Amino acid sequence: MAIGRLLLKQRGYDFPPYRPPSEANSLLLRVTRGCPWNRCTFCSMYKDMPFERRPLEEILEDIDAAQELYHDVTRTVFIGDSNSIIIRAEDFIKILQALYRAFPHIERVTSYARAKTICKKSTEDLKKLRESGLTRLHVGLETGDRELLSITQKGSTPEEMITAGVKAKEAGFEYSLYVLLGIGGEQRWEQHAQGTAEVLNRIDPHFIRVRTVVPQPGCSLYEEIKSGAFRKAEHETILKEQRSLIERLAVTSTYLSDHLSNYIPVDGRLPEDKQAMLRVIDEALALLAEDDSVRKKFMRKDALRSL
Repeated sequence: MAIGRLLLKQRGYDFPPYRPPSEANSLLLRVTRGCPWNRCTFCSMYKDMPFERRPLEEILEDIDAAQELYHDVTRTVFIGDSNSIIIRAEDFIKILQALYRAFPHIERVTSYARAKTICKKSTEDLKKLRESGLTRLHVGLETGDRELLSITQKGSTPEEMITAGVKAKEAGFEYSLYVLLGIGGEQRWEQHAQGTAEVLNRIDPHFIRVRTVVPQPGCSLYEEIKSGAFRKAEHETILKEQRSLIERLAVTSTYLSDHLSNYIPVDGRLPEDKQAMLRVIDEALALLAEDDSVRKKFMRKDALRSL
């Protein structure tokens, strides 16, 4: 559970509804509500929530409330909702300054961000945010394939994804990119693996975090699967896709399968752990062909809701 949820909720504290798994022990601070883009076909988050910027005064009040309870124990902070860096840099800096005053032992402050927004931010503003204590950006790449980026309505091109990643790294941020296994379905898995590897190789992010696409009610991809317009990738296909992706990677990144949706744990440091990671996938493919209980386990993952 993210830090402070039970006690802070009693004080009317406004929590972000979503966070990365890596921020499970972080103090959650809500700076924006909803998503300013909110068109991705695979995403059911924020669909009934208009995007808005929270008033600065409210955010500072939440920081004060959290300080009273967790002054000495807070080490990491996650800022939500989606793409909070879209607010004015001056306001974000005031929030960061208040955080570090309230919690002197902070080691990491992170936020979701969109590649398009990073591209539009000035290099000067990005550097100021980093110097003020925003340390890591979590960004959804999902795929590096041009056609799939268009089909899924990500709102960014491969070139913009690369520009954003390079720009953020040059500003000093740790960069965490998310990849959606299976987003190409049964038909486009090879181009998904190839295009994604090409973009990742150009960026060389600090973290590559994979999730397996499990469309939830409320997103258009869920309806496409129900109607038969989208053919979901088979279990073997998703494993082969991940294998193809890893084989093509020429990065110095930490690769993590840190999400409940993933069929198998494939984790490691690239390039040194590449062969061991590929062996994990090969072993899973062999088990899938031999042991029906493995397929049943994967099918339970396919049925997950409220991810």
